[in-house]
Amino acid sequence: MMDIARNAKAWPFAEAVMLAKRLDKMGGPKKDSVIFETGYGPSGLPHIGTFGEVVRTSMVRHAFETLTGATTRLICFSDDLDGFRKIPDNIPNPEQLTPYLHMPLTKVKDPFGTASSFGAHNNEALQAFLDSFGFDYEFVSSTDCYTSGMFDDALRDMLAHYDDIMKIMLPTLGAERQATYSPFFPICPDTGRVLQAKVIAQDVANDSITYLHPETGEEKTSLVTGGHCKLQWKCDWAMRWYALGVDYEMNGKDLTDSVTQSSKIVRALGAIPPAGLTYELFLDANGEKISKSKGNGLSIDEWLRYGSPEALSLFMYAQPKRAKRLHFDVIPKTVDEYYQHLGKITEQDVAAQIENPVWHIHSGVPEAATLPLTFTLLLNLAAVCHAEDSSVVWAYVSDYAEGVSADTHPALDRMIDYAVNYYQDLVRPTKTYRLPSAAESVHLQTLADAIRDLPDDAPAEDIQSAVYATGKQAEYENLRSWFVCLYEVLLGQSEGPRMGSFFALYGRDKSLQLINDALAGTLAGTPADQTSAGDAH
Repeated sequence: MMDIARNAKAWPFAEAVMLAKRLDKMGGPKKDSVIFETGYGPSGLPHIGTFGEVVRTSMVRHAFETLTGATTRLICFSDDLDGFRKIPDNIPNPEQLTPYLHMPLTKVKDPFGTASSFGAHNNEALQAFLDSFGFDYEFVSSTDCYTSGMFDDALRDMLAHYDDIMKIMLPTLGAERQATYSPFFPICPDTGRVLQAKVIAQDVANDSITYLHPETGEEKTSLVTGGHCKLQWKCDWAMRWYALGVDYEMNGKDLTDSVTQSSKIVRALGAIPPAGLTYELFLDANGEKISKSKGNGLSIDEWLRYGSPEALSLFMYAQPKRAKRLHFDVIPKTVDEYYQHLGKITEQDVAAQIENPVWHIHSGVPEAATLPLTFTLLLNLAAVCHAEDSSVVWAYVSDYAEGVSADTHPALDRMIDYAVNYYQDLVRPTKTYRLPSAAESVHLQTLADAIRDLPDDAPAEDIQSAVYATGKQAEYENLRSWFVCLYEVLLGQSEGPRMGSFFALYGRDKSLQLINDALAGTLAGTPADQTSAGDAH
């Protein structure tokens, strides 16, 4: 297996090989475990990007274990000693948090009243979130690491290399920021606030710094150990890598500069920064970057209302270095692709299995499963029969596929629920039928006659052949125009399923009635003789 893994082309294996080479150059792992890390800022709740980073890192971790046989750990680190800079607008009684601005998140009152602090509340939400997906990880709190003394030795080393770190960081800052910049944020013993203060002296022998209090101008001295100081972001990230011995951590493209500077700091401390992959950020439906302030993204709760977590993992797996649209319309396609990969994996040899995305999603070979119907087809069925609940769709599915039920096919039952949700929330509000043109009406009648002439039990392929033959007979310059006609006139949308499969599932009689309704103008809600769009060809 290890030999096969070395030649694998799947990107998690490429990352694993790169990490293995890095460790070999260092003389092999110096610890009991190779450390993977993901970071989390608990000023808000976990989101779809959090899932993406953890699932991708887990894929690389498993590939590395397969490649090397090494023991690994995944640390999910919460930067909860960070200062509380802005009051979120989605919490109850936000005015109550004004006195806590600039205090560590683990000292901010929990507005929900369920935890010891706002930071703790969001940390609990993170762990519940990760647990719900079955991730194997260790949660580590920045506050605990700083206050317990776990980071003390690393903080002493940061202080000893203060000038080296300043030489790295100052050229990256503007003139105004350079004047007050220091790697260390003192935590005020009087107010509890994390202070952005000018440091005027460092005392390595006594583990302390002297700074000018930004509000009073007084000279103050603070230990850098024991949780009395918090490091600036890029310095903090570097110190964390150094202290925890992190070997691998991914980052979004927006943090490229942070990785560069943090890596320089680690080298200044005499260590080697972790390996990692820089992944692209998601785009919205219009190809614009997703922004929390714009609210133009797709939340994880929205994805899980309309598609499976396995499909979401597949979306995260595919081409992480390429910017991708993260919008509702990617869900049906991704769900179907997941089941296509799942249906193949047990028939593949080992070399092909580890190239199959499902192997990386499930950390190995899961039990094979196929659906008798695609999710896209179920979605179109739910739309045409105006499904208010899953029983409406099941009535058609049971007629189409004998012996198939929610008990025998629980995955299909889940897909039907997703399809009904998707139809009700996203399709129904925008569904618009149009009238066929005069020429299209002739072609639709020809199609109805062709379907009527088929045997009652004609399979989907035979019906598809009739659909195709009708379009060819109509001499469309581009046959796609014929299928667009069927989608817009019969389904009220611009895209749709393989029509032969849809007609077979919907049933011949109902399919013929659907065509008749379109010809009569009842689908578009207008009289049949009303003027419609021009001919399609």
